[in-house]
Amino acid sequence: MHAHSPNSLIHETSVYLLQHAQNPVQWLPWGPAAFEKARLEDKPMLVSIGYAACHWCHVMERESFEDEKVAAFMNAHFINVKVDREERPDVDHFFMDAVQTMAGNGGWPLNVFVLPDGKPFYGGTYFPPTNIYNRPSWMDVLQSIQSAWKDRRNEIDQQAANLLKHLRSTGQFIQQISIDSKDTEAFPSHEYCQNLCEKMLQQADGTAGGFGVAPKFPQFFSLQFLLGYSHYYNDQKAFQHAVFSLKAMLRGGIYDQLGGGIARYSTDAEWLAPHFEKMLYDNALLINILCDAYALTADSFFQQYLEKTIQFCLNEMQQPQGGFFASLDADSEGVEGKYYVWQQQEIQALLGEDAGIFCDWFGVKEGGNWEGTNILHCPHDKQAFLRAKNLSAEALDNLLSRGAEQLLSQRSLRIRPATDDKVILSWNALLVTALCKSAAVLQDEKTTTIAIQLYQFLSKQFVLEGQIEHHIYHHGQVKHPACLDDYAYLIQAAIHLQELTGNQQYLLDAQSLMMSAQQHFVQSEIGFFYYTQEAQQDILVRKVDVYDSATPAGNSVMANNLYYLGVILDVPEWKNQALQMLRRMKGLLSKYPNSFGNWSFLALQQAQGISEIVITGQGAASLGTELRRWYFPAKILQIATEKQAFPLLTDKDYGSSPQVYLCRDQTCFPPQSDLEALRKEVKLGRL
Repeated sequence: MHAHSPNSLIHETSVYLLQHAQNPVQWLPWGPAAFEKARLEDKPMLVSIGYAACHWCHVMERESFEDEKVAAFMNAHFINVKVDREERPDVDHFFMDAVQTMAGNGGWPLNVFVLPDGKPFYGGTYFPPTNIYNRPSWMDVLQSIQSAWKDRRNEIDQQAANLLKHLRSTGQFIQQISIDSKDTEAFPSHEYCQNLCEKMLQQADGTAGGFGVAPKFPQFFSLQFLLGYSHYYNDQKAFQHAVFSLKAMLRGGIYDQLGGGIARYSTDAEWLAPHFEKMLYDNALLINILCDAYALTADSFFQQYLEKTIQFCLNEMQQPQGGFFASLDADSEGVEGKYYVWQQQEIQALLGEDAGIFCDWFGVKEGGNWEGTNILHCPHDKQAFLRAKNLSAEALDNLLSRGAEQLLSQRSLRIRPATDDKVILSWNALLVTALCKSAAVLQDEKTTTIAIQLYQFLSKQFVLEGQIEHHIYHHGQVKHPACLDDYAYLIQAAIHLQELTGNQQYLLDAQSLMMSAQQHFVQSEIGFFYYTQEAQQDILVRKVDVYDSATPAGNSVMANNLYYLGVILDVPEWKNQALQMLRRMKGLLSKYPNSFGNWSFLALQQAQGISEIVITGQGAASLGTELRRWYFPAKILQIATEKQAFPLLTDKDYGSSPQVYLCRDQTCFPPQSDLEALRKEVKLGRL
């Protein structure tokens, strides 16, 4: 390679952008300067979007962006812009919608060709260096766009105008979901939820767990719905599929059996071979659902993986100031998964006489179980394995933990995958919620402290007078505009902290954040929220996003927040807004519940009826600790040892013994002094 000076990305802090700072391509960061340059030179822009842990992004960089000839052509004919999708999810959303419209699929790296005024006109994902995989080569794409720009400019302008018009209409599609005034049936009903459950189970993979075919994502929200549905309506099929799926993932190679933590998705149907990158949000959402599974089943298997996943986040993802990193890369030394996989001989050399049983348990073979090497996974039923090996459970557990310790210390000598060390507000807020739920089901003070400290760190860095300005904290700076998810997930975290600690200040935090979100994000005609705030000018379409994909839709989380705060703070318009949002989603949910798993879960809670529970007086805290261990998703909980100025806490008895009030719509039933009567009432869903 020729020596050349670094490009403009050298001044950025994003790990992903810095990965491209030495490319011969003259990359610019997203911003007014890039658009101005494209306008002055009258060139099309290439907006190339990815993230630090993305395997195919690295592949395309090595094959094309590091190639001097390719770079020379890109520099001569295009203004080249690199975007970190985690820093600018709003930019990524907009261009992803454009590419999905044009190509019918999306993913990363995302490469989009754009007019100097920001309108996209052509794009795709990964392009290889030569024509393979039925894809044109990257140079072919560049050359054909350059010649169209020169000779058929009016066609390009027309295409861009048509695409933008289409994106504007789909961006507003939620407005077309009107509420049918003739539709008077009770919603959501048990029958409606039954339909959601049946539809979800039609997609279920009964052999390997989860839904659909490879590549397989965990789809935690659908599993969460199935757990809830099984609990309220005693449905064995829903229960079995949810528990089976979770166990299959946790035993699979998608879960790091040595260090803990789940990868983003599995490339096969059996959960064996992941794309090895680990994202903070996946692990937060896994912790969240493991709390539900453990509370519901009391199965120590779930407790073990719950504790292991929390430990993984603390060991591998916590930064010294108190936030948590975004992700760990899939690749090390340029090879995907290299850090995580093993040869049988390596294990034999390390473990000696323990190696035979260790390798059998973890499915390790001489020729490897994936690309000539071994991904550790747990293919055996434990009881059958113990019988076959004539071992006690204790002996096996000791052997495995001894072996795992030796392998981990050997692994730590390898070159680690890179860490993307930026702190993303929304993902960290998801972790606060997950840690609150863990502290509750595990009754663990240490986890409570971690949750509180993380929330305090986020509040200090991101929240100013009830408003969130920024999305990222990195190297002591906050940057990039906040999006809906930042508000939605942080409000949710504050609500969970209030339930966990009984500290009502968190409710007031949630209230002021909600007022700010209503001011800056709400789509006034229909009460949904835009993904971006109104002040932001660099995205051409303000989008209302409702899909629960890898993370829950900001709108589905907001609907839940609005209902909760509407009840506990007595703000009827918030409660009504939440119910209207859910009602507008009625048709979409019943058709595609797996794309709207978190919405489906909200529908289930509403069908069940949300119980308001107030515990007052001396000893209220210890009753609260007991109650929080239960599986109890359809509840609003407030605990106070003395009278405070909140609607549910007035007119209550604050004596020397605790009182438990069960209320609906702010009408409370006579108090009880223990939780057993309450457990019977709410389990049956009767009042």
